[in-house]
Amino acid sequence: MAQYDVLAIGNAIVDVLAACDDDFISEQNLSKGSMQLVDQSQADTLYNAMGERREISGGSAANTLAGLAQLGQKCAFIGQVADDALGESFARDIKEAGIDFDCTKRGEDPATARCLIFVTPDAQRTMNTFLGAAQYLPPAAIDKDIIEASKILYLEGYLWDPAEPRAAMRRAIDYARGAGNRVALTLSDAFVIDRYRDDFNALLDEGLIDILFANEVEICALAQNDDFDSSIDSVAPKVEILVVTRGENGAIAVKDNSRTTIAAQKIENLVDTTGAGDLFAAGFLSGLSQNKTMQESLLIGSICAAEIISHYGARPEADIAAMVQEALS
Repeated sequence: MAQYDVLAIGNAIVDVLAACDDDFISEQNLSKGSMQLVDQSQADTLYNAMGERREISGGSAANTLAGLAQLGQKCAFIGQVADDALGESFARDIKEAGIDFDCTKRGEDPATARCLIFVTPDAQRTMNTFLGAAQYLPPAAIDKDIIEASKILYLEGYLWDPAEPRAAMRRAIDYARGAGNRVALTLSDAFVIDRYRDDFNALLDEGLIDILFANEVEICALAQNDDFDSSIDSVAPKVEILVVTRGENGAIAVKDNSRTTIAAQKIENLVDTTGAGDLFAAGFLSGLSQNKTMQESLLIGSICAAEIISHYGARPEADIAAMVQEALS
């Protein structure tokens, strides 16, 4: 029997969030609503420019697991932290969330990764990520037995950028495919796709990805087609399940040439869109692991995403399991 419902490989990051206005974004020469990579010096400068801030363990795949764990799924995480205060904080937080995490820490240099997130009044988040230790996840960290004991291997597209973790994820894919387990990939961001479009398309063309998560911008970037429906039509046949989120326009899942759509959940107050896609993936994978229909899985995903965007941070604050149970009853 499988030991885990979902095992994820991703960036072990601590999110640092602060509210700001549009003038601050302009003054710092940031691209509003985007994610950019920064070096240690840039990270320090932006950190010092922040006003009141909150530190919350994050990382895209880790956020997804946090949602899955709250929904009752058995989860494990593979990621790299440094032997420093933020590394200790990340390890403590993820374990307290009920997620198995056994990491050999690196030294103090480079430091544990952090994502500096500036949230404007319209709830858009501008992310500045220092990858630090996360980009040095070695292939040796991939435990074959654990990969084989996990129903779904979930890969974070952001982590495809550095060479060492890219090799680690390729090894994990081989182990998962060898065991007949599903492999899921989240594309993460258009900038990642622009850099590694050929790699991602090769994975799809070789049939190595079963479940693909993207948003509307990302699926068009992957297909290199500005038309949304045409992009869906070109990518969907390459995977078992394609899931595309569309913000306020809901989401769509495609399986066996059949499209299933769902409207976005209504919320009282949009606060921060950080982690919306991560938690949508959590809800959808939770439904999938319980053999729910595509419609039910999309509903669970939309409920989880709506909860996240109602407050700061990318970890649930409300009882999402109770919310899902009420919606499905």
